[in-house]
Amino acid sequence: MRLRTRFYAMGDGGVSAGISGAAEARTLSRRDWDRFSGPACRSRSAGIGEEGPAVGDRVIAYDCKFLRAVLAWATSAGDGEGGSLLDRNPLAGCPYPAEEQPRRVVLTEEEYTKLREVAPRVNVDFECLLLLAHATGHRLSAIRQLRWSDVDLERRTVTWRAASDKVGFEHTTPLDAEAVSALAAHRKRSTTIGDGWLFSSDEDPTKPRPRITFGKWWMQAEKLAKLQRVKGRGYHSLRRQLATELKDTPLRDLAHLGGWKDTTTLLKCYQQPDEGTQRRALESRRKLKVGGLE
Repeated sequence: MRLRTRFYAMGDGGVSAGISGAAEARTLSRRDWDRFSGPACRSRSAGIGEEGPAVGDRVIAYDCKFLRAVLAWATSAGDGEGGSLLDRNPLAGCPYPAEEQPRRVVLTEEEYTKLREVAPRVNVDFECLLLLAHATGHRLSAIRQLRWSDVDLERRTVTWRAASDKVGFEHTTPLDAEAVSALAAHRKRSTTIGDGWLFSSDEDPTKPRPRITFGKWWMQAEKLAKLQRVKGRGYHSLRRQLATELKDTPLRDLAHLGGWKDTTTLLKCYQQPDEGTQRRALESRRKLKVGGLE
């Protein structure tokens, strides 16, 4: 059995950890798990034993989940001699690392306005994409993989394909007037039609524009808008902006509108509390009396 992940490598009969030498899979313990997911691993790169940039708890958790899944598989995989590769999963039940204070930056309307103002100076594709990200609240990966056949300007809707959605959620959402206008103008400039990409690559029109290009454009826009660089502020901050600004919308409708497959993630990770909403709630508070609310 062979496994290689960011912090450890499993070879025939053993696990080699970048920070703790080697050990057989069946002898792994909570102490090994803590070393895999502890602070020492945060300064490790993908190469075993190589120093690299620090990584976050989420990345480490993905690696730990992969390791534990492989060990679980080994308990049911035959060893060719009538037994299994492992009698039990030695790491079953060990806790995954969790960010205590995850960075969830929300783009403000003032910041968005400044980015909109400089967007044409960056690129016309960036201007359209920025507006779509603001209007729909969808992930960058889903927007950059839109095809013209997904857009219906007459019905003012856009269909998000399961194949390009992180959680495989295929759904159709309405577009506001500003988004429809921007898409109509973008279509006039576009060299692709039908099933072509909204944002096609300059080098190969059969492929969508690379994600890294949009990342560079965002950085350029921030500089032109003279916005101080804030870690975590990017296209995803527009997704949190939509979730927070529309928090008075019925939860099920808001989840569908922004492409959340369930409302739990929307509430836990995207909607942010704000003083204005809380004050309005206090001002409209009703008195509870014996017969009910007045």
